[in-house]
Amino acid sequence: MSSIIVISVSWRNQTLALRIFNNLASYSAQRLLSDNNNKLSRIFSRIASGERIQQTSDDSAGMMTAEALKSDVRTLRQGVRNLNEGLSLLNVVDGALNEEVSIVIRMRELATQAATGTIGTTERQTTNLEFSAMRSELDRIANTTEFNGIKALDGSLASSASNHTAIQFGLNSNDVSSVDINRTVNVTALTALNLKLNALSISSQSGAATATEALKVILDTMIEIRGRLGSTQNRLERTLNNTLTAAENLTAAGSVIGDADLASDFAHLTKQQILVQSSSAMIGQANLFPQGVIQLLPH
Repeated sequence: MSSIIVISVSWRNQTLALRIFNNLASYSAQRLLSDNNNKLSRIFSRIASGERIQQTSDDSAGMMTAEALKSDVRTLRQGVRNLNEGLSLLNVVDGALNEEVSIVIRMRELATQAATGTIGTTERQTTNLEFSAMRSELDRIANTTEFNGIKALDGSLASSASNHTAIQFGLNSNDVSSVDINRTVNVTALTALNLKLNALSISSQSGAATATEALKVILDTMIEIRGRLGSTQNRLERTLNNTLTAAENLTAAGSVIGDADLASDFAHLTKQQILVQSSSAMIGQANLFPQGVIQLLPH
C-alpha cells in the first residue's frame, strides 16, 4: 500500500522532485481498517466463547462482579456436594441404628419370654443363647459401621468426641454456614459395653425381668437419637434445596453480566464485515489518487 506521494517533473532531461507528501487518505483508511478488524475479532471471540467480557478493558467493573459471582457459585456447588455427603453419612448412621433398634426390640421380647414362669430352665437357657447372639451382633454393628473412615455408632459422632464432623455448605466458615453433626445428632457409643448389655442375662427368671426394664431404657435412648437424626436429616435436605436455589440465582446473575448477547453480536458482525470490506476498498481508492495525479503531470 502506498502512503507516500512523490510528484516529479522532467526539465531539460532531468527529473526533479517537486514535492513529497503523505497520503493522508490512505493513512486514514488503513487506521479505520485496523480498527474495524479489531472490532470484528472481538465480536468473533464473543460469539465463539459466549462471554461478553473477553478482557478487563471490556468492562472492568463487570469483570470484577462476574468473577466474584463465579467464585461464589463454585463455592455453593461444593457446598451442595458436601451436603449430599453429609446426608449419605446420616443415612448410614440411620440404617445401622435401625438394625440396632430391631435387635434391642428382639432382645426385649426374649427377656419378656424368659421372665415368665411358664417356661422351663432348658427353654430359658436356649432363649438366653439367642439373647447373647443378638448382643454380639449389636456390638459388631456398632464397631464396624462407618462412612468414609468415620465410625457411625462407636461414639465418634457424640458431642463429647474430641474431633467433630461439621458439614460446610455456605460462603463463610462459621456456624451459620455449617452443621456440626456431633452437636446436633449426638450419637453416643451404642456398643454392648457402653449400653451395659454385657451385664444382662436372661438365664434366670429374675435376670430376665431385670433385663426387660434395662432394655426399655436402652430402646428409649436409641429412639431419642433417631429423633435427633431425623431432624438433622430434614435440616440438611432443606439446606441443600436452599443452597441449590442460591447457586442457580447467582449463576443467573453472573450470566446477565458476563454472557454475550448473541442476537446483538450477530447484528454487529454483519455491520463490521461490511465496514471491513468498505475500509479495504477505500484504501485501494486512496492509493489510486497519487497515481492519477502523476499521470496529469507533463513528462
